Amino acid sequence: MRFDPIQLICRQTFFSLINRPTIQVLMGLLMILLIFALSSSYINHLDYNHTVEQYSDDIRNKWENNPDKHPHRMAHYGYVVFREQFPLSYFDLGMNSYLGNVVFLEAHRQNSINFSQASLSNGLLRFGELSAGYILQLLLPLLIIFGGFNLISGERELGTLKLLLSQGASWPEILLGRALGLFLISLLVFVVIMFIVFVMMVFPLDIDSICQLILSYSTIFWSYISYLLIMCLLTVWVSANSQTNKAALSKLIGCWVIFTLLLPRVSQVLGQVNYPSPSKTQFDSIVEEGIIKQGDSHNPDDPLFNAIKDSVLIANKVNSIQELSFNYSGFIMSQAEELSTMVYRGHREKLIATYEKQINMMNWISYINPYIAIKNISMALSGTDFQSFRNFDLQAEAYRYDLAQTMNELQMKYISNSVSNSSEKGAVISNQFWKDYPEFNYKFLNFSEKVNHLLHSFASLTLWVLCLLSLMLSRSNKLSAY
Repeated sequence: MRFDPIQLICRQTFFSLINRPTIQVLMGLLMILLIFALSSSYINHLDYNHTVEQYSDDIRNKWENNPDKHPHRMAHYGYVVFREQFPLSYFDLGMNSYLGNVVFLEAHRQNSINFSQASLSNGLLRFGELSAGYILQLLLPLLIIFGGFNLISGERELGTLKLLLSQGASWPEILLGRALGLFLISLLVFVVIMFIVFVMMVFPLDIDSICQLILSYSTIFWSYISYLLIMCLLTVWVSANSQTNKAALSKLIGCWVIFTLLLPRVSQVLGQVNYPSPSKTQFDSIVEEGIIKQGDSHNPDDPLFNAIKDSVLIANKVNSIQELSFNYSGFIMSQAEELSTMVYRGHREKLIATYEKQINMMNWISYINPYIAIKNISMALSGTDFQSFRNFDLQAEAYRYDLAQTMNELQMKYISNSVSNSSEKGAVISNQFWKDYPEFNYKFLNFSEKVNHLLHSFASLTLWVLCLLSLMLSRSNKLSAY
């Protein structure tokens, strides 16, 4: 196989396609759609993060300005945290609109993350959202299909394919040249958009956060390059194996429908059927039952906590609660918090394991569907997938638990056992303790943590490229010129 014929065919294919009025119109419309989607997503992204920052400051001010009071009251007063958006989330909206953004953190209770955009919007959101990633995954392949479906079958119908072969070009050289020419057409759209994404990404950021973003951006860039190359190679291969343009177009549209519409939904259904997950109401009921079985710390006659009381008195060699060197109620609250959190986290891990199995099924299906592979990569590296949401959930729960236990420790240390209720003078501590408690500082998943969940998707894209190139190099000589 020679490089010069491939280069010549590639150049001829590129200029013949770029001069087609239909291709020019489609490319123009696609560019307008991409720029509109990108700019609107970026503006919404900036507005969202500005709102989060504003409300986070307001919540913090209210927390710090609480008056002197009983620490357990502050534990129930609670804290509100907001899910920040990853700096690349405007590129691929992914699951962002369907996941909650705000969670109220309080003692003894794990609340759901609420106020997703989908829950607050009208029914139009069910038709999907436009983002640059969505358009590149779904619509740019259509441009490739309409530009390349007749690259081989059209020449076969016109009889020029025999002429090209008679002039010394081999089948692999023709197929690769056509595919690369078509690939360059897709790059015209893709590279321009990715340049705009890069400018938007680096403009408002500081030097500390740019390194992780560059890694994510670069991986997204090369993953989409692989995806577009796959679509170009597949388009040319199908065209080469079709006797007519009509047959080639029908096959390619069928592949597009199967890849983008059918298989993703089938994989979701299979995941839910094989690994069913409980509804929110069912999950909450299961957790509540587990907590009830552990005992009620507010019930003085509860067997479990009565046993704890006896063991505490024996361990400290005292005869009554009043003789303890620490506040017994604070200690009991800390024990109850630990037990209820242990129950919740145990059930949550089981639920997450079920979700992971569902996601794993989609990962295996990505080996026969490059669309699922690029979608997984795009969402994960844009910070809009389930793993990113779970990361926020874990950090919020850890902050809630630490907040509750810190208030319990303050009660144990500064409140006397002689205090009978929280309204007494000795039942309050200085609000300086609220000010000293650290703010919630959400940390995004780093690049390596994201990539660990994408090995199947990277392998899928790599195998698709290698298999299609292998077909063109080893099986193309069996194709017919007429």
